[in-house]
Amino acid sequence: MIRRQLITFACATFLVVAGALSLPAPEPAAAAPRLDRADCGGERPAKPGGGRYACAFDDDFSGDTLDDGKWVVQQTALNGMTTGAKDCYVANRKNVWVSGGQLHLRSQVEAKPFVCPSPLGNFTSKRTVATVASWSKFTQTYGRFEFRAKMPNHSGPGLHSAVWLYPQAHTYGAWPNSGEIDVAEWYSGDPRKAYPSVHYAGEDWTKSTGFDCSVAGASTGFHRYAVEWTPSVMRFFYDGRLCFTHAWTPNAPLAAPQPFDRPFYLVMTQVFGSAWNAVDGGTPASGEMAIDWVRAWR
Repeated sequence: MIRRQLITFACATFLVVAGALSLPAPEPAAAAPRLDRADCGGERPAKPGGGRYACAFDDDFSGDTLDDGKWVVQQTALNGMTTGAKDCYVANRKNVWVSGGQLHLRSQVEAKPFVCPSPLGNFTSKRTVATVASWSKFTQTYGRFEFRAKMPNHSGPGLHSAVWLYPQAHTYGAWPNSGEIDVAEWYSGDPRKAYPSVHYAGEDWTKSTGFDCSVAGASTGFHRYAVEWTPSVMRFFYDGRLCFTHAWTPNAPLAAPQPFDRPFYLVMTQVFGSAWNAVDGGTPASGEMAIDWVRAWR
């Protein structure tokens, strides 16, 4: 059942986000933001082969606005992309905002149906959802990527949150050929866990998803979700504890480290659930994920 939901979310939401953000003419990845010794919380995690990582990207969401030098907000109105349930991606302040040193993303059932504008054809919707990504702003191949996040405070089906990485370009073809790295997917229908996954053509889903990554209090407090990405293996750490490891073998003609040898960007998504985690009568009208900070090391 978990796997069915993972596939549904990847196809209906992840690809929507990535495809939407890549519709304009590709831009060169921006140079890494200038950093000082305080960036990345002053942390320099140890590298698997020795030495320590250096900070490459850091946002602690200070102030009261999202830094548009680092992030892009997904909008159906600009690119026509939506979820499988025809929810509307928006940049409204009630869905995406920064306050109290945190980024907040909210999925919301609106008071009444509304017309969601789209260049592919307007449609009627009743739900707004949120995604923020570093598409064309910051990308990186290999390294350590980490999010400190608090999931929505709901126990029961209907809400879906994710922090993840997606390729800047579909070098090896459409999903899943060019890869996807889900640092953590959280489902309100199974709130005691988060699920790391590595998606690519030829994956064995019983081995490419971590099913035993418990996170006590994921929706009542902040927790750290990290991936350490090398040319041969992905290691996922939740609150500093290694909970899943995956070495990939893609379908021919690709060979490891393909497709995970190209730059990926950072993504944070808050939507409503589907399949086994679908909205039911007990699902609240809104769900909010808060992100305290995002960091990447090289």
